[in-house]
Amino acid sequence: MTTMDLLIREATAADAQLMAHLTRQCWQDKVVARSGGDTENVEQVSADLQHGGGFILLVDEEPAGSVRWLPMEADSAIWEMLRMGVLPSFRGTGLSQHLLEAVIHCAQTSGIDELRLAVREDQQGLVDLYAGYHFELAPELDYTYANPDEPAPYVMRRFLKRM
Repeated sequence: MTTMDLLIREATAADAQLMAHLTRQCWQDKVVARSGGDTENVEQVSADLQHGGGFILLVDEEPAGSVRWLPMEADSAIWEMLRMGVLPSFRGTGLSQHLLEAVIHCAQTSGIDELRLAVREDQQGLVDLYAGYHFELAPELDYTYANPDEPAPYVMRRFLKRM
């Protein structure tokens, strides 16, 4: 078994093109072709990074995945995670958990009260994964970035204790 050198670094404005590319590659054949993840563009990523933030996952110095978050308009102490993905060649090794943990830690140290994320109807197994990180189903909530051309995703939330 070979060991992987993992690094998660905060994304900067200069990473917008890389993040758009990673998102398109991670979401290709996973969502409908009209999906925002499948048609990600540099302008959208730049705007997201300016208003929220993101992380890039590197494996042996090679970009392997990314995640972003945005504060909710109605309450900036709530972040919605979006576009988390790992490239197909790196899947099955639990790398997305590192991205998830990085966002949780960043939110805690930033004094954020709550994190939210969406799970597509066809990814039921992720509900258990996120539940292991203290996310709970919140059927009363709608996901801001839901694709109207797909079934509404499950929304999960985690209340954070301030550090």
